[in-house]
Amino acid sequence: MSIRTRFAPSPTGNVHIGNIRAAIYNWLFSRHEGGEFLLRIEDTDLERSTPAAVRTVLESLAWLGLDYDGEPLYQSTQREKHLEVAEQLLAKGAAYKEDKGGTGRGECVIFKMPGRDISFRDAVKGELSKKADDLKDFVIVRSDGSPVFHLGNVVDDITMGITHVIRGDDHVENTFKHLAMYEAIGAPPPVFAHLPMIVNAQGKPYSKRDGAAYVGEFREKGFLPEALFNSLALLGWSPGEDREVMTREEMVAAFTLDRVRSAPSQLDMTKLLWMNGEHLKRRGLDEIAAGCRAAMERKGQWRDDIAPAYFAAVVACMGERVKLFGDLGDQAGFFFDEDFPYDEKSVRKRLLKEGALDILREEQAVLEALEPFTTESTDAALHALAETTGRGMGELVHPLRVAVSGTGVGPGLFDMLAVMGKERVMRRIRRTLDAYGG
Repeated sequence: MSIRTRFAPSPTGNVHIGNIRAAIYNWLFSRHEGGEFLLRIEDTDLERSTPAAVRTVLESLAWLGLDYDGEPLYQSTQREKHLEVAEQLLAKGAAYKEDKGGTGRGECVIFKMPGRDISFRDAVKGELSKKADDLKDFVIVRSDGSPVFHLGNVVDDITMGITHVIRGDDHVENTFKHLAMYEAIGAPPPVFAHLPMIVNAQGKPYSKRDGAAYVGEFREKGFLPEALFNSLALLGWSPGEDREVMTREEMVAAFTLDRVRSAPSQLDMTKLLWMNGEHLKRRGLDEIAAGCRAAMERKGQWRDDIAPAYFAAVVACMGERVKLFGDLGDQAGFFFDEDFPYDEKSVRKRLLKEGALDILREEQAVLEALEPFTTESTDAALHALAETTGRGMGELVHPLRVAVSGTGVGPGLFDMLAVMGKERVMRRIRRTLDAYGG
């Protein structure tokens, strides 16, 4: 059997990560099996399914590298086919017409459930069943003649030859209805696989209130597409062997539905940031620097007088502290601004404690005489000062760090000094002593 999966979004705005996670699983499964991944745009809500909303879906798929086979099927073009099937169901006695609620606004087409229990084996959740008494008849064509989701969904999946429907577990109840429709239409049903819900730290469905919830928001925040793809793939699926950071090709090779968990999966932003940092490390320095610069330009943090070589050296110095492109401008602005602010807490703790400014003056003298001014030479010079004065390295490192950066945290001090260069470092020490030395 040739595997065919599909992603069938309703383009009514932004693309939620729960929906795109379903697209990722459909894509991984079809690519693993050598099958086809199809796209259906369920655009029957004509007021909300605008060209801009459709573009948002297509751009999200393209950004994440979710390439689909063939041309998208627009559900709005299938209306006549949907209504034709409804007429066939009426002719078979599998559906009937009714003025639903006695409104006088016209008759709906109601699908007639078979009056027996329905069971199926879900590829993720296992055996599922529902009693006949809980399976009520339902509308498939509204009184205004428009097909309902259930009818369009089933008819389109038959038309497209879909073999596996992989979707969120909020659709489990719909599946019982859809199975009855497949039987009434006379078409073999696909394999159904219902994915676990993505939840927040409280175990509730993850939503906009919990932070970024749409693909576009993660993109705007500077997440890499491969990192978001990797993270979402692991929300409910495990490749085994404690593997986490994976390429797309590695995920395709490992993906099987029997390794998808049925329990809800929590989206952990800390873990997602870590994942982004891991994928960022796989990119070259030039590419990381370009991304950081673009982020700084968007935020109005870029200065045209920043030398390219100096900027690249800063990016390399910050290293793993940069988890997102935007982190550089937010965390390392002191590298570029001579009028950087001082963090008051760091000043009180590191500069204004007894003897700290005297230590800074000693360091000023040692560094002023130092040639060459490198990571190794500054490290050696301060260790020698610690040995001759009997002080611990912490006593020397902390006031110097605050003096040259205004903060008590950052990359390795000696790497930072070397990147800044002797002239800049000495200027900053003098500025600090003028400000706090009395």
